[in-house]
Amino acid sequence: MASDRLRRVDEAIRQVLSDSVTQDLKDPRVGFVTVTAVKTSPDLRHARVHVSVLGDADAREASLAGLRSAHGFLQRQVARQLRLKHTPTLDFALDETPERAQRLTELIDREAGE
Repeated sequence: MASDRLRRVDEAIRQVLSDSVTQDLKDPRVGFVTVTAVKTSPDLRHARVHVSVLGDADAREASLAGLRSAHGFLQRQVARQLRLKHTPTLDFALDETPERAQRLTELIDREAGE
């Protein structure tokens, strides 16, 4: 039962952050960012926010720096929109799944072509 609640909380936080990053965040360092997943600790004190960033390594690092500097603003957005006993501390991490998928596709295509 607790895992269902955590899943719902994770999805609600993901939605709030996704909306806030795309609509409210004005930091020019933050490029095209997609919030892909949120993993909240069982005590709801910490949340790891996985983001995917379109662009090269410099754009990804700049976007992560912008998100980390906007941590307080984004955490307030979560606190305002969700009624939780504790608002989790947000920790942003780069989700490299799209890059891995692209590399795997390239490898498969290369092997299929030989």
